[in-house]
Amino acid sequence: MHVVLLPWLAFGHILPFTELAKRIARQGHRVTLLSTPNTTRRLIDIPPDLGGLIRVVDVALPRVEHLPEGAEASIDLPSDDLRPYLRLACDTALAGALSDALRAPEPPRPDWVLTDYAVYWAPAAAARHGVPCAYLSLYSAAVLSFFGPPEALMGRGRHAKTAPEHLTEVPDFVPFPTAVAYRGHEAREMFMPAAVPDVSGVAELYRSGMSIHGSQVVGIRSSRELEPEWLRLLAELYQKPVIPVGLFPPPPAQGVAGHEATLRWLDGQAPGSVVYAAFGSEAKLTGARLETIALGLEASGLPFLWAFRAPGGDAGTGGEGGSGTRGLPAGFEERVSGRGVVCRGWVPQVSFLAHGSVGAFLTHAGWNSVTEGLANGVKLVPGAAAADVRPGPQRQASRGEEDGRRGGAGRGGRLVRARGHRGCPEEGHGGGRRRGVWG
Repeated sequence: MHVVLLPWLAFGHILPFTELAKRIARQGHRVTLLSTPNTTRRLIDIPPDLGGLIRVVDVALPRVEHLPEGAEASIDLPSDDLRPYLRLACDTALAGALSDALRAPEPPRPDWVLTDYAVYWAPAAAARHGVPCAYLSLYSAAVLSFFGPPEALMGRGRHAKTAPEHLTEVPDFVPFPTAVAYRGHEAREMFMPAAVPDVSGVAELYRSGMSIHGSQVVGIRSSRELEPEWLRLLAELYQKPVIPVGLFPPPPAQGVAGHEATLRWLDGQAPGSVVYAAFGSEAKLTGARLETIALGLEASGLPFLWAFRAPGGDAGTGGEGGSGTRGLPAGFEERVSGRGVVCRGWVPQVSFLAHGSVGAFLTHAGWNSVTEGLANGVKLVPGAAAADVRPGPQRQASRGEEDGRRGGAGRGGRLVRARGHRGCPEEGHGGGRRRGVWG
C-alpha cells in the first residue's frame, strides 16, 4: 500500500503526521509526505531503517504578497493575521504537488491520501484519480462534535455557527450533560478568523467541513478510553467511520540536539518538582500575557522550564539560546536564575515531559499538548488557552478528571496568578476535584 500525507504547515501538525508516517511504514507500507523544504529540514527525521519506505517531498511555496520571505510554517509568521496568506500559498503549492503524486507514472500508485484540515481541496483531487481520502483530525472529538456535522462547518443548515453567540451554547444534538462551550470573549475572539472567509477565499471552518465531507474515513488523535461518548456522537454526526488512532507521541529520546544543557538541569531537579510551561507553536501571546505568566511562575516558588516564544515571533526556531526578551519583565531571568530555565525557539517537548523531574504542565491546552501530557503522566494546568481548543480542558474539568502520576509540582503546587502589572502574587483557592489538575 502507498499512502500520501498532506499535513498543514504547522509544527504541531507536521510532527504527528510524521510519527504516523513512521508507524505506517513500520507495517511495510510506502509513505509519501509533502511539506516545505525548511520545515522538513527542521522537523522531519526519518530513521535509516525506514528510509526506503518513506519519501519526503519538498514543496516550494510561491511568492504571496504580505507573506514574509522564507516563511514556510506558521511558526515563521510574526502575526496570526498572516495565517490566511500562508494558507493561500499552501493551497497553490500542495495542490500541484498532490496532483503530481497522483499522476506519477512510477508505481506504486497512491492507494490512500491522508489529509489535514487545511487542504480542503485534496479529497476532490484524489477522487478524480479514483483514490480514497482519509481525514486525520488533531483536535479532540469533543471539539469536533461541538461544531456539528460537516455541512454546519461549511456554514449550512440549522447547526451552522453563523454568529459568535452560537459558540457559547451547548448544541442541542449533544445527548448527554456537558460544559463544552466557549465563553463570550473566547467566542468573539475566534469567530472572525475561523468562520469568516479570508484572503484565501474560504474560512477555516469551511476547510474542515469540506475535508471531512469528502473523506471516506475520519481518524481522531484520541482514544475510546479518553472520549467514549464524544466518539460515538461524532460517528453519528458524520455518518461515516470515525476511528480513534491513539495518541502516538514520538519516542522521547529523539530530537534533543541543542538542548543538552537543559536536560542536565532537569537531571539535577527532584522527581516531579518542575513545572514545564509551553503554549504551542501556533499561539501568538501578547506581551502583557507573557509578562503575567512570567510573574506567576516567579511567584510560585517552584522550579520551572519555560518554552518561551516572544510576542511577534522574534524568538526564532533554533535550539537553546536564541534571542527575544520582549514579554519578560525586567530582570526576570536574573531573579529566577538556578530555579527557572527559559528556552527560546523550538524545544523537544515530549522529551521534556517524559523527564522524571517534570510534574506539571502549564499549557495552552492545544490537543497535541494535552495528549502528550496525558501520555507522560503529568498534571495538566490549562492556562492562556487558545480559543479554538478551549472546550477540551473544560470537558475534562467538568468530568472531574484528575491526571498525572508524579508528585512534587503536580501534587503540592500553588496556583499563583499575577495581579495587575506589578505582579502581586495571589494564591488560587477553591475546592472540589476541578482543582485536581493542579494540586
